[in-house]
Amino acid sequence: MISPIAWPAEAIWAQIFPLLPDFTVEVLPTIDSTNSELMRRARAGQQEPSLLVADQQTAGRGRMGRVWQSQPGDSLTFSISLPLAPQDWSGLSLAVGLSLAESLHPDIGLKWPNDLWFQDRKLGGILVEAASMGGRSQVVVGVGLNIRPRSADGLNTAPAALAELLPDLTAHACLARVAPPLIKTLLAFEAEGFAPLQARFESRDVLKGRRVDTSDGQLGLALGVGRTGALRLQTATGVQDIVSAEVSVRPLKSENTF
Repeated sequence: MISPIAWPAEAIWAQIFPLLPDFTVEVLPTIDSTNSELMRRARAGQQEPSLLVADQQTAGRGRMGRVWQSQPGDSLTFSISLPLAPQDWSGLSLAVGLSLAESLHPDIGLKWPNDLWFQDRKLGGILVEAASMGGRSQVVVGVGLNIRPRSADGLNTAPAALAELLPDLTAHACLARVAPPLIKTLLAFEAEGFAPLQARFESRDVLKGRRVDTSDGQLGLALGVGRTGALRLQTATGVQDIVSAEVSVRPLKSENTF
């Protein structure tokens, strides 16, 4: 009988303990949503930095209330809870995406504001939430990554999988690869914000130079991101900074049309 592969909880804890002595790692076989659970704990007053991993999520959530399907081994789903107090929260999801992409593969792109892409298909998503208690803020960062190919049924964007880039990578090995640098990125973001990461994000920006629609009715050419992480959009009326919106890529048309 083959023993199940253990999650690398102790190895991750050992890397983060010198930075966060009260850091904990918890692995659950199943849960509704790792983000929901850590938000429940935050609202109950728990402020210890923690990493929560689930083999399976029964009610995983993405941005705008979307469902994130999760089956054991087919995807990696985890959330990180940290007491953070940055001067500016702008660009946090971009910093998370950049950390993940840089930890995984040079060919992974970033679609503003919170998706990892490979060959114009969604490889993973990020959900950032925050709770405030007694003047302190607790941020919960949820990550979902496709490890193996999955069905496109019911999805707006066709899915990609890390198996296409890293055939031997398991969910367990992926967690060990991405979680420690992501926590370090979050701590650096608290001190420095997004500005030091701007150029590195733009080197992976899949929207730059493409015509896009936003959910708030803007239409134009994506110029890249600013120092705070806003999407810079050339519209018919001038350059607009988009702070928060859903973005879709338009089919190619005449260079003179928006």
